[in-house]
Amino acid sequence: MKRCMNRAEKAKYDTRARVLKALAHPARLKLVDVLAEHEEVCVCDLTEEIGMDISTVSRHLTQLKNAGIVESDKRGQMVFYSLRVKCLKSLFGCIESVVKCNVDDQLKVLS
Repeated sequence: MKRCMNRAEKAKYDTRARVLKALAHPARLKLVDVLAEHEEVCVCDLTEEIGMDISTVSRHLTQLKNAGIVESDKRGQMVFYSLRVKCLKSLFGCIESVVKCNVDDQLKVLS
């Protein structure tokens, strides 16, 4: 029997998709990794870590902020970013486990 999602379920999955879409870029994943290693980081330091100009890094940070992944604190002319939650490292570990399983499956096929 097919059942449609109710409004609450749809909202839950829409929210999950929004967070995952915000993470779905290599530069944003790197930003999250850098932020996970520090309490907070200035945008100027993030540009060096990512190797992109400040406007590009700022756009990526805005997407992460809009999804509720990071938060910012402006102090004078400087803006510092930090992760709102620290559990993203475990999400990344889970993703890497999926990748490893896929590689293992592919290696079994080849042997």
